[in-house]
Amino acid sequence: MSGPCSYDRPRRIRRGAALTLFLAGVLATGAATGTWSEGDRGAAERPAPARAASGGRVPEAATADRAAVERAASEAVEDGKSGAQAAADVVSRSGDRWSTIYSAGEFKDFQAQLDGGYVGVGLWVRQAPHGRIEVSRVQPGGPAARAGIAVGDRLRAVDGRPSRGAPVTEVVARLRGVATGGSRQPAAAAGTPVTLDLQRGTRRWSATLHRTRLRSHNVVVDRPAGAHGPTRVKISAFGKGTGAVVRRAVRRASPQGGMLLDLRGNTGGLVTEAVATASAFLDGGLVATYDVRGSQRALYARRGGNTHIPLVVLVDGGTMSAAELLSGALQDRGRALVVGSRTFGKGSVQMPSTLADGSVAELTVGHYRTPSGRNVDGDGLTPDVVVGSGAEKRARTVLSGLGGGA
Repeated sequence: MSGPCSYDRPRRIRRGAALTLFLAGVLATGAATGTWSEGDRGAAERPAPARAASGGRVPEAATADRAAVERAASEAVEDGKSGAQAAADVVSRSGDRWSTIYSAGEFKDFQAQLDGGYVGVGLWVRQAPHGRIEVSRVQPGGPAARAGIAVGDRLRAVDGRPSRGAPVTEVVARLRGVATGGSRQPAAAAGTPVTLDLQRGTRRWSATLHRTRLRSHNVVVDRPAGAHGPTRVKISAFGKGTGAVVRRAVRRASPQGGMLLDLRGNTGGLVTEAVATASAFLDGGLVATYDVRGSQRALYARRGGNTHIPLVVLVDGGTMSAAELLSGALQDRGRALVVGSRTFGKGSVQMPSTLADGSVAELTVGHYRTPSGRNVDGDGLTPDVVVGSGAEKRARTVLSGLGGGA
């Protein structure tokens, strides 16, 4: 695996071997994360400079105790019970909203997602108020889209099992047919059915979909019809290869037209890919700092990016995690103007470790900051130009003012 990614995970997880910035909602699951492999870390990560690491103190939040989680899992396995369930119980009692326990089956399936392919119904979900689960994204041409399911629909149950109050990862596992609870049962194959109970307003209905093999299309590039118009790049999540796609789009874009980078609704993804995307617009330099149990580290862009093309970044309340890391870096470095509404505010750091039954615990160990030292977790980012409806039209106007064609 190459480059930082928000949902890419290392092919093998050894205890403490990979650092995870849990900066979003999982790519195709609504609980996105960001990770490095052992090889990726050396290229973009170094000790943080003192000035960047000295930003305002991050307010303390509930965190799960790693030793307690691992002890609970080991004891459960010795008693013939589910280590993943025991670990999840400890995390739940801790009040840590971002730490997560993945079964071995879920983790393996997530790895496939990060490589851009998965078996499912083309449905992304997120946690809504009062424990409800709602649709956050529908993949065009997938089973869910063909069934008429739309963003905002409430997912009441999957195969008769209520979704309300269930963790997003568990709901997604049911949709995908991925084994939970530490089971090593393989994921459901393409062609297998899954029945969804849905609600839109006062209408309630059920739909039986058949899973299929899908490819994640996380980057859409819209080039102008004319020679000098702006290029729009929409990134829905940072999957494997996102940075390379953006870099190609920058090379082909009109310098006069500029670029509109749309990160609205981006739930995060592979941190390495967020850094690679920043590198397309920066000539090296700091992207973010983060702390791991008091140890300050930093992420740096690679040299050689295009520092001249006019750039505007679009964000909203659904811009999370790795997308906030990228937005904050481009804003702090003076490389782009950010337009839209305040972002979500997900900037905590998780460290993964393998439990006794093969499940994986990703537990909060710290937080990241933008190059100027701003805390993101719980605060989000304030755009340079705050606007609600009509944000893209306003962004194009701003881009025109920077010298890019509208």
